[in-house]
Amino acid sequence: MVRQLGELENEVMTRVWQWNRPVTVREVLEDLLRERELAYTTVMTVMDKLFQKGWLRREQEGRAFRYEPVSSREAYTAALMNDAWATSDNPAAALVHFFGMMSPEQQEALRDALRVAAPPSAEHSTEQTAEEAAEETAEQPSADIHEPPDATTR
Repeated sequence: MVRQLGELENEVMTRVWQWNRPVTVREVLEDLLRERELAYTTVMTVMDKLFQKGWLRREQEGRAFRYEPVSSREAYTAALMNDAWATSDNPAAALVHFFGMMSPEQQEALRDALRVAAPPSAEHSTEQTAEEAAEETAEQPSADIHEPPDATTR
């Protein structure tokens, strides 16, 4: 099970993922200081913990380390989605509700992803099923779709 990143962990990982190159604690700290006050040791501790948890790898360069991500933000997001989906007693219903919450742009991204991920022989039927589920859910009254109360605070 993938643990969701804490607020500061997410801010650090966002920079590491965006920069897509090995970074030092100093570089991350300087960028974070534009938004909030932090000590060097705080950022160093967070990056060390991310290393220990397996999110970052590091290589020593002089007295400092250079850190880089072990996997992409997309892989992290997919793991969180998979864990959330796995908690449902009815995964098909959970997907139908999820499709119903999607914007038209997100639905189009889903169609694109299914075209890439689906085997050639199943591509049409899988895409059609996802589209039909999204359309059926979109036709249901919004009162049938319940978001957790804290979903907007994340």
